[in-house]
Amino acid sequence: MHTGEQYHNFMLASQRDQMVRDRFQQVALNLLPAGADILDFGAGTGIDAKVYAAHGHPTFVYDPSEPMCGHLAQYCRDEIARKAIIEIASPLACKVQAVTANFAVLNHFADHALLFEDLSHVVHRGGFVLASMLNPYYLGDARYGWWRANIMNLLRRGHYAIPSESRIHRFTPRAVARAAVPHFRLERLIPRGFGLATDLYMFLLFRRL
Repeated sequence: MHTGEQYHNFMLASQRDQMVRDRFQQVALNLLPAGADILDFGAGTGIDAKVYAAHGHPTFVYDPSEPMCGHLAQYCRDEIARKAIIEIASPLACKVQAVTANFAVLNHFADHALLFEDLSHVVHRGGFVLASMLNPYYLGDARYGWWRANIMNLLRRGHYAIPSESRIHRFTPRAVARAAVPHFRLERLIPRGFGLATDLYMFLLFRRL
């Protein structure tokens, strides 16, 4: 189990993860109207939230991990003091234009239908959910036995779970899109085509109906 500080320092030191984070933040910021509020769902230590707040977006933050929240409170203390970042105990405690979930937050959920139903009460109509999820087609994982053993599960059911303490799930974009109906529709998938074989993460943009 990482402490919040260990996780924070690791993520900032990882060039690969920083590149993914930069791309994700840019997609989110390009979609957000000026001054629009946002929920950083699974906010971790507040790395993304701090950027959103710096661009003028009031940012609600939610994370179920106490170590993450503890470090977030330190890292974002100035933004919290001036209410540019607002800590909440439940994602249902706000109403926003957008929800972001970076670095595989949604891969920890087995039931996306229930999650999207909950998020439909959080996101204004016309708003969006932007999620960064582990890419089940990433060929870099083909060296692992669990990836090869679950290819048929992915093709037949659109998802599988890896036996582990965290029980991380892998989902096809189509499976997540089905779970989002009728509250959201999948508007964009990044990357597409050959990129799905070479990128560890995929970005899914869902529009609130």
